[in-house]
Amino acid sequence: MTVGLPGTFGFLLFPDFPMACLSAAIEPLRAANEISGKKVFHWQLIAEREGPIMSSAGVQFSPDITLENCKNIETIFILSMPNAQFENQKSGYARLRWLDRVGVTLGGFSGGVFPLARSGVMQGHQSSVHWCYEAAFKSEFPNITVIDTLVMFENRRITASGSGAVFDVMLSQISTYLGNDIMAEVACWFQHPLVRDCGVAQKVPVRHTASTKDSLPKAIRDAISLFESHIEDPIRIADAAAIVGLSERHFERMFKLETGHSPLRFYRNLRLEKVRQRVLHTSDSLTEIAVSTGFEKSGLMTKYYAQEFGLKPREERKNMSTFRQMSVNRQAVS
Repeated sequence: MTVGLPGTFGFLLFPDFPMACLSAAIEPLRAANEISGKKVFHWQLIAEREGPIMSSAGVQFSPDITLENCKNIETIFILSMPNAQFENQKSGYARLRWLDRVGVTLGGFSGGVFPLARSGVMQGHQSSVHWCYEAAFKSEFPNITVIDTLVMFENRRITASGSGAVFDVMLSQISTYLGNDIMAEVACWFQHPLVRDCGVAQKVPVRHTASTKDSLPKAIRDAISLFESHIEDPIRIADAAAIVGLSERHFERMFKLETGHSPLRFYRNLRLEKVRQRVLHTSDSLTEIAVSTGFEKSGLMTKYYAQEFGLKPREERKNMSTFRQMSVNRQAVS
């Protein structure tokens, strides 16, 4: 196989892939071709085997070619849920490594960074990972550096955190091949902000509020960042207050005013969010999860988890497993 002409893209789809990411990738390319009056960009849908693929929205897509037979493609992006695996893992991951060796640029969108990393091609690279998958990704791939930005371009690797970020990736490609004028017109067609670069951080919601982290006062943002960096080894609230330059009393009042929770309650819920990511997207034991999220005992973690999310971790994991099996059955029927 030879690397394809510039502007040739392949989208490797796994069952239950995020449909929004596929649309965010293809539509700006289509618009760029139309605006420029030239068919600069070409794309193919790829799957491990022949037959329709069901998206996360229950809409079926018919891939153009199998992974084994794809050729003349410059860049391949993986679209999947975090738990995605090849039916034949040995040959599937080997194929991705071979594509890398022959010079194909590889990338992952949203949960697609997981099978990309499972193939081994992300060793020595950094990856943008959606904030809701970060804890699960770090647990499975502790040696891969996670970046909290929207996108990451690095040495024939392109990762994007979600569908909005995918649109940014494609705007960047359009700018490279057709220039900034076409890129700007494409962005305006879709009323999308002009391309955001690698340094733009993801928007992260503040639970139980209508705010995002970046909208909070600096002292509160700094405190939350401090909490996020001390998940396994919780920091004392008094120490956090001192580090951000506030008295403990003032810190408590200000934090509750901005977030609706005391720092202690917010911090515990933040750790529970990390627990939930791993409950839903890993097979780690509850004891392992408890230790790595700063809970002395899994029983205590389970108690707080049920209070916050309405289900015990095992119950929620079982529900997710049932839901995924239903998706597999639906895919098999299709």
